[in-house]
Amino acid sequence: MNLRKIHHVAIICSDYERSKDFYVRILGLKPINEVYRKERESYKLDLEVGGQYQIELFSFPNPPARPNQPEARGLRHLAFEVVDIEEEVAELVKHEIYVEPIRIDPITNKKYTFFTDPDGLPLELYEF
Repeated sequence: MNLRKIHHVAIICSDYERSKDFYVRILGLKPINEVYRKERESYKLDLEVGGQYQIELFSFPNPPARPNQPEARGLRHLAFEVVDIEEEVAELVKHEIYVEPIRIDPITNKKYTFFTDPDGLPLELYEF
């Protein structure tokens, strides 16, 4: 195998408009393609992170809840690299999003913190 990089991450949401608003307006991701697939009653929104296509946001009728806490099997969280973590945390707090206290990674000595999307998906900010 010759894996080059992660191409994208797919996220299924329970409320498409609410999640679209969160990822586009609050997190500032750029929509690059949006389609409605009538046969599946599903939206698919492709989003750019830092100029690269990286996230697919899907809606489906009545998706099951994701087991979040404690650590469930499967995807643990999605991490976003940031330059100034305090500035990004302040922006999230302005939107009334709870952000955990900033911590220091004991291995890299870098700052990081967690918050969640509208469906409780854990998201991380990691200062580069």
